[in-house]
Amino acid sequence: MGDLTEMLKPYVPYVLGGAIIVYLAYLWANREKFRSANVMAISAMMAAVVGVTTAFVTITIPATGGYLNFGDTMVMFTAMVFGPVIGVFAGGVGSALGDVIAGYPGWAPITLVVKGLEGLAVGYLARRSDNVSTLIIAGIVGGVIMITGYFLFEAYMFGIPAAAQEVPPNIVQAVTGVLVGTGLAQAIKKRYPEVEDLI
Repeated sequence: MGDLTEMLKPYVPYVLGGAIIVYLAYLWANREKFRSANVMAISAMMAAVVGVTTAFVTITIPATGGYLNFGDTMVMFTAMVFGPVIGVFAGGVGSALGDVIAGYPGWAPITLVVKGLEGLAVGYLARRSDNVSTLIIAGIVGGVIMITGYFLFEAYMFGIPAAAQEVPPNIVQAVTGVLVGTGLAQAIKKRYPEVEDLI
């Protein structure tokens, strides 16, 4: 919806900039635990991949002005392979950048929070596991967080009937994310288990 985009657009640079500063401060504070150079490089690379994937295919949902996209495939893949620290950044910042690139900048602040939580949950539940069931459960939890987060925001902004119209497309996003993300993550973890040792 144009109103939301215009209303929140001025705050997008500050929200994204603040999120990046907080993330870098977190890495610095925990530099003994994480190989910060690797984590920062992978985080930036995967945020770019998530952003491009999010903006690649967009189908507007008239009731809310939101849009269907397939960025969740890369959010879930990233979190499943690299864990919660990179998952939260790539999921939140990458997806928010995707909103900006796709022409929906007003959605970036809420996307930052919702997709960041999705990446955090999936990464935490799937870390160091190549078991398909574990990865699928992690993806389902992440999908539920994404669907619920957007529904609550949209219900507040536009009312429950409008928010309900975005639930089916969000379910499509979540299911696609689980299927593609799990398939790619399991393949990488089985074939290249050393990737997980980069962080």
